[in-house]
Amino acid sequence: MKQDLIVILDLGSTKNTVLAREIRELGVYSEIHPHDITVEELKALDNVKGIILNGGENRVVEGKEVEISPALYELGYPMLSVDYPASQCEMRLHDLPDKEILKQFVFEKCSAEANWNMKNFIADQVELIRRQVGDRKVLLALSGGVDSSVVAALLIKAIGQQLVCVHVNHGLMRKHESQGVVQVFREELKANLIYVDAVERFLGKLENVADPEEKRKIIGGEFIRVFEEEARKLQGIDFLGQGTIYPDIIESGTKTAKMVKWGLAGGFEV
Repeated sequence: MKQDLIVILDLGSTKNTVLAREIRELGVYSEIHPHDITVEELKALDNVKGIILNGGENRVVEGKEVEISPALYELGYPMLSVDYPASQCEMRLHDLPDKEILKQFVFEKCSAEANWNMKNFIADQVELIRRQVGDRKVLLALSGGVDSSVVAALLIKAIGQQLVCVHVNHGLMRKHESQGVVQVFREELKANLIYVDAVERFLGKLENVADPEEKRKIIGGEFIRVFEEEARKLQGIDFLGQGTIYPDIIESGTKTAKMVKWGLAGGFEV
């Protein structure tokens, strides 16, 4: 079932995720996109019902206020602007809308339906993954954390044995955590899982290193090297999957963000 979508364009607000969450609490799906989204990119999104231009304190980038493309106004979508002086919208607010105004915009102005829930979302993502991947293979670094574990479970549901998971035990996790990853994903979910015992390798690199930041860099760099070594042994991999929580995607993908989260580059993110 295709879910109706309210698009939030990031024009410098620090409350994009708050607004997206409030819309989802109304039962309508919402996504945050950068202010410089093109007409073609917007049209490619499924079931867009309305757009919110969400301005804020980070609207100035390199000495210039960011703006949306004027061509977006010509698409005919209902629009609401928040703290965005250059807006050409009928509905203009200085601060985030309260619940009643938001409901009015989403349901009356945009005619959106409250058809978003986790069951529908998972079904849509599974369909999207199958359509994108086809009969090809995906490689995923499975750390055992929430991000990678969720995307692994979703990919297993969508493509089964076409997913290859690599779990690197670097010896710095909670007690028995690696055993738990193997138990859940290999034994219970029947995942195609490669387990790499690199404990001695990591601990050797960290020997006599006291500075936390230096440790972090050593661990991150060594993990990438181990993962790359395992990836070279595999044949026929077309995609690199990456589990990234939504705030990290937003912080990494917009010019108005003040922080950047780094991770493995991938073919797609879920």
